[in-house]
Formats: sequence, structure tokens, C-alpha cells
Amino acid sequence: MPLPQKKRWVSMAKGLVLGALFTSLLLLLYSYAAPPLHTGLASTRTPEGTAPCAPAPGEPEALTPANGSAGGCQPQRDIVFMKTHKTASSTLLNILFRFGQKHGLKFAFPNGRNDFDYPAFFARSLVQDYRPGACFNIICNHMRFHYEEVRGLVPPNATFITVLRDPARLFESSFHYFGSVVPFTWKLSGRDKLAEFLQDPDRYYDPNGYNAHYLRNLLFFDLGYDSGLDPGNPQVQEHILEVERRFHLVLLQEYFDESLVLLKDLLCWELEDVLYFKLNARRASAVPRLSGELYRRATAWNVLDARLYRHFNASFWRKVEAFGRERMAREVAALRRANERMRRICIDGGQAVDAAAIQDSAMQPWQPLGAKSILGYNLKKSIGQRHAQLCRRMLTPEIQYLMDLGVNLWVTKLWKLIRDFLRW
Repeated sequence: MPLPQKKRWVSMAKGLVLGALFTSLLLLLYSYAAPPLHTGLASTRTPEGTAPCAPAPGEPEALTPANGSAGGCQPQRDIVFMKTHKTASSTLLNILFRFGQKHGLKFAFPNGRNDFDYPAFFARSLVQDYRPGACFNIICNHMRFHYEEVRGLVPPNATFITVLRDPARLFESSFHYFGSVVPFTWKLSGRDKLAEFLQDPDRYYDPNGYNAHYLRNLLFFDLGYDSGLDPGNPQVQEHILEVERRFHLVLLQEYFDESLVLLKDLLCWELEDVLYFKLNARRASAVPRLSGELYRRATAWNVLDARLYRHFNASFWRKVEAFGRERMAREVAALRRANERMRRICIDGGQAVDAAAIQDSAMQPWQPLGAKSILGYNLKKSIGQRHAQLCRRMLTPEIQYLMDLGVNLWVTKLWKLIRDFLRW
């Protein structure tokens, strides 16, 4: 072999070795920072004796959430949003970020990542710059819910909210978004991996597998319960009733505008406070719809979530009835008109675009591994001074908004560096 050719092979080999060592180092650092997958409650509790959150001497207590229709209510500023996966929760997160930033409220943010060491259970010690007795206005990042730990960080009358989604549709979205990081799905070889999985889930599913929680009863898991419970276990209904006791409002992704009207009324907010653009949405071609039979299979596979959803779907419409159907229709129409007006003011081209078409890196949403299926927006270059700040905040993706709010995201940034290096 000629010498130049030999040198070229030696150079390539050195490059591969150095690349492998660099990647291994980054993965080691990420693994060190990442949480154990199935940490139990006992190992995540804040040490005994930690003082709970309470109003400081001379400070007024938080207001009890009141229905705006009663008149004379005051805006509620102490809020816990249990952010569930693939439920339009990123859009609601943006609403809370904007409200908190506008009013100078104190957020309980994670440290190093954009979530509270999910899928480990939440603990107060995971909050950035946490000190015993610290009190916060808003908690809203992804976590695996641990009520007692969260309760100790907010004033006594804080409002608790969460959002649910039709479990079959949620499973479909989660499968496509997280499937590449759930190793047991790698055995699926067909073109439609979702359909293949649903034909015989038990053949592929391993409840102890890495990231397995993403692919069965994800709502139950996120809310802090055992997603593998037998459907006949009485604990299932007990957990559902516990969610009802703890949460002032459970929103539904399928009726997002109606949910925001109820939320606005509950919190005594203004219409501007709940304006939104849909964030973290997938490209339509990347969202195959489940057929009737596969939809039924997906629902049966996620039976715990299905029972949870049915319960809160019924309670949601009771709240709508109490609010008033005609009044709801008027307020939903007003919200949609206001959103449409902001779309014309803020968005270049008037609609979401593929990641490759987003011109400003600050507007680039986080993408799932191996795909660029999440849409984003281009901000108009000429926006009046009155709306410029609001437009930018409404269109800013979660990761960038967290950095704007001063959150330390070194683990998330490290993971992005790994992905960019490996071109994932």
C-alpha cells in the first residue's frame, strides 16, 4: 500500500478513536447528571425537619382561588402546573412563563436541566438555589409528581392544575416522539412500528426496560402513580379520586380553548394572559392517525389512563355547564379572535414552519432524536413597539425561554452538544 494511503487510514483511525473517547466522556458526564430511572419516594424526600413554605411575617397569605363570575376576585399568582407529556403542556407552560415574568413572580426552576430529574420523583432539593423554607409562586416544569414535596414549596392556597389527553392519541404521540429512546422498540422491524407494537404489545414491552414508562399509562406515571397497576386493583380508583381532591382544575388537550377559559375564570386573569400560539407541535406528515381498531387497542393498552381520562372528561363538562354554555361559546370566540389577531401581528407567513425554515436560532424548538418533526415560527421583522415583546415571548420555545429566565441548563446544553456532535 502506498505511504500516503497508509497515512490517510492511520489518520482516520485516530479520528475515530478520538471521536469515540470524546463521545464516551460526554455520555459519562450526562449519565452522572441524569437521575436513576425508577427512584423510589423514600430516596427523593427532602430530609426531615425541612421547614414548609409559609407566608413571611407580615406578608398576606395567598388568595383562595375564586371563580371570576362571583365578582370581586383577585388575580391568583400562586400556581402549581403538573406538566404532563404530549398534552399541549408546552403551550400552557409558555402562558405561565409570560404571566410570571410580567408580574415579577418567583419560579421554582430545575437545576441543570429543563425538568426536575424526570423520571425520578420530584423533591424540593432539586429546585435551583433551594434553601429550606423557601417559598415560590409558580412550579411548572416536567416532573414525576410528589404532592407532599410540591406542597411544601408554595403558599397554602396555591392553585393546582394539570392537563390530560385522550390516552390513545397520547400514546400515539409519545410512541413517535420517544420511541427512538425506548430500546425494546428497536426490535420492531416493520414500516409501521406503532401498528406492529399494538398487534401484540406484551411481545415487545418490558416494564423494567429503559424509558419504558413513555409507552404505557404515561399520565398515571407522570402523576406519581404505578403505571403497571392491575386495572382491577382498588388503588386505581383511589388514585383518580386523589387527583380530583388535589387539583383545582384538570384541563383537556382536546378542548384547549374551553380549558383556558375555565382557567382564566378560576385564576381571575385577563384575556391577554391566556393568549397563545401552539408550541412543540409536530409536522402533519409525521403524525399518522390510528385506525378504529388500533385506536381501541391503544386505549385498552393504556387502560389506567383511559379510566383517568373518562373521569375528568365528565367532570370537565360539569364545570362547563356550571360556567354556562352560552357564556363559554362567547369567551372561546373572543379568545380565538384575539389569537388570530396576534398571529397576524407576530408570525412571518402567518403559520408554523419546518425546523429548516426557521431563520432565528433562538426560535428553534427542541427536536426528538433522529428527526426534525417539531414545527416552529419565524417572528415578523417589523412589529410595532406595543406588541414586539409579547410576540417574541409567545413564540419563544421552552428551552430558550428558560435560559431567558436565568435557569442553569448545563445538562441540557451538554446533551445538545452530544447530539450535534453525533448529528442525531
